[in-house]
Amino acid sequence: MSAGIDAKFNDGKADGALRTIGEVSSALGIKTHVLRYWEQQFPSLQPLKRSGGRRYYRPEDVALIGTIDRLVNHEGYTLKGAKQALKGDKTDPSRDPSSARAPADTRLPADTRLPADKGQPAQAEAVTGQSVEDQAVPPDVMIQLRSIRDRLAKALET
Repeated sequence: MSAGIDAKFNDGKADGALRTIGEVSSALGIKTHVLRYWEQQFPSLQPLKRSGGRRYYRPEDVALIGTIDRLVNHEGYTLKGAKQALKGDKTDPSRDPSSARAPADTRLPADTRLPADKGQPAQAEAVTGQSVEDQAVPPDVMIQLRSIRDRLAKALET
C-alpha cells in the first residue's frame, strides 16, 4: 500500500492490518454506501466478509479503492471508464489514465464542457452551480481544455 494511504490511518494498527468499512470510509473520505456500491461495480474489489456480513478490507483493497476514487472523483472517469482503465494496466494502477490507452468515451459527458466563449452560458455552470471562471481551474489546465474543445469542434465540422 502506498504511503499516502497508510498515513490516513492513525489507529495504531499495523500497516497490513484488516480495516472495517467504517475505518476505510473515515480515512479516505468515501461514504460507506459508495464503498458497497463500488464492490458491486468492480469485481476485483472483494473485501473479506465475516459472519453477519461484516466487511474487512485488506491493504490491496484499500489501495484499489484509492485508485478508483482518484479515477472517478478526481480525474473525471465514469465507472465504466474506471473499469476499463483498471483492466488496461493491472500491473500499475497509478499509471496516467490520460494516456492514449484510456478511451475518450470513458470521460465525463459533453454537458460538462467549457463554453465556446465567455458570452455563452457555461453548461458546466448548470452542473456545478458555478461559472467556469469561478471554479479554481489552473491556467495550464484551462489551456489544455480549450485546446481539446477546439479539436473536438473541428472534428465535428468534418
